[in-house]
Amino acid sequence: MLENLHKIEVQSPVDLIITQIRNLISTKQVLPGDKLPSERKLAEHLGVSRGNVRAAISKLEFYGIVKVHANSGTRVTGLGIPALEGLITDILAMENVDFGSLVDTRILLEKEATRLAAIKRTDQDLKEIKTAMLNYENKLMKGEQAVEEDLLFHIKIAEASKNSVLKSLMLIITPDIVKNFINLKVCDESNNRKTIEEHRQIIDMISTRDADQAEKAMTTHLEAVKAFSQNFKP
Repeated sequence: MLENLHKIEVQSPVDLIITQIRNLISTKQVLPGDKLPSERKLAEHLGVSRGNVRAAISKLEFYGIVKVHANSGTRVTGLGIPALEGLITDILAMENVDFGSLVDTRILLEKEATRLAAIKRTDQDLKEIKTAMLNYENKLMKGEQAVEEDLLFHIKIAEASKNSVLKSLMLIITPDIVKNFINLKVCDESNNRKTIEEHRQIIDMISTRDADQAEKAMTTHLEAVKAFSQNFKP
């Protein structure tokens, strides 16, 4: 009998807020440029804390869905709508083979993004990649999870590739892979040191514009992701 029962997934208030805003955007009830209600009004209307609303807005801004302006509130940008679809897609409900294919696709995209970044990156791109890396390292050194910082490091490399389609595809498929990989693996000190060293090696190769070695460094870095997908049990 138990095999016919499905595990119940309880969504957090933050996820539910994001889902509702996504629905407003998808049904065109909210358009790019439109202003969202204030945190206080959203919290009161939804019956949640302002902290939950703030966390949801922060995540939406991270993925480029909204932009928070200090003096004029939060407005929908529409730029990251594909990322929003990827963010809340129930990837974990996929069969093992599908999840593995998803990871394989991510690896292909990341390798090409890194190769192109080494060729096309600007000094500003390199600065932003390094900043993302340092933010990731600082979070790890505090003993905190750095899921979004790790994702942003990879997205900054994709931006440096100057291929907007490649970046959009990565935004769609990568967030849930990164989140679950980091949340479920054993993040001990040795793993953290290894990841940091791999990030630095990637940056070194992008900095010297060595496309082949940059791609090779990213391939090495993603070996753990590949191994994770092979052992993944939804």
